[in-house]
Amino acid sequence: MTRVLVVTAVAAERDAVCAVAGSCAAVTLPGGQELRRAAGLPVALDVLAAGVGPAAAAAGTATALTAAALAGQPYDLVVSAGIGGGFSPGPGSGAPLGSVVVADAIVAADLGAETPDGFVPVTELGFGTVAHRPDPALVRTVAAAAGAAAGTVVTVSTVTGSAARAAELAERHPGVLAEAMEGFGVAEAAAAHGVPVLEIRAVSNAVGPRDRAAWRIGDALAALTGAFQTLPGALTAPAGPAPDPPPRSASLTRGDSHVPRRTP
Repeated sequence: MTRVLVVTAVAAERDAVCAVAGSCAAVTLPGGQELRRAAGLPVALDVLAAGVGPAAAAAGTATALTAAALAGQPYDLVVSAGIGGGFSPGPGSGAPLGSVVVADAIVAADLGAETPDGFVPVTELGFGTVAHRPDPALVRTVAAAAGAAAGTVVTVSTVTGSAARAAELAERHPGVLAEAMEGFGVAEAAAAHGVPVLEIRAVSNAVGPRDRAAWRIGDALAALTGAFQTLPGALTAPAGPAPDPPPRSASLTRGDSHVPRRTP
């Protein structure tokens, strides 16, 4: 059976994912964090609310992956999941309130340096990575099952609160659909353990001027539950013909992998 670790930021997101199962038992991880183990699904689904931000997400993900590996039950897939901001719809892009996005690139939006010529990503400084690209075939399958759009999801450490910042991010990352605060941290931990990664986001608010009255958190959490109702079927569906390899750039190379299928 395919084993999936889902990492959210907060308990409300965790509970929205757990709502797809008949029950979710609590399991305590080393360090005291509580994992919820879903029952009654065709995949083994564990859900962890690891905390807000990329550092907490990376730490919680690494802890859960290590514990599973030491127990002889490694995960086959890690999914960063939750609600997030959607960029305004435009020609061929955008994510309206209540929609679901599956990341085809998980990008650290603000990992780098400010220079007189503008922002420079850390990769251009000669360090690390700024993006993980999940397996394209898996992204297509999961997005199609969930009725979701596929596109870039950026990870930020500060939620966007102005039109100017939203425009800057959209210009720097053409085709970006959503922003959240944990995906890149989850992807970094998954890559360190050699486990494939996905990011699934339900849009609760528009990226831009901060207007809490316009947020639709309840609708987004319901959409997140709906997306995860389709995930087990997408992961257990027979594989189709192998697609042609996608074009790659130097900054989008880590995290490419397929989900191995386990048998009971």
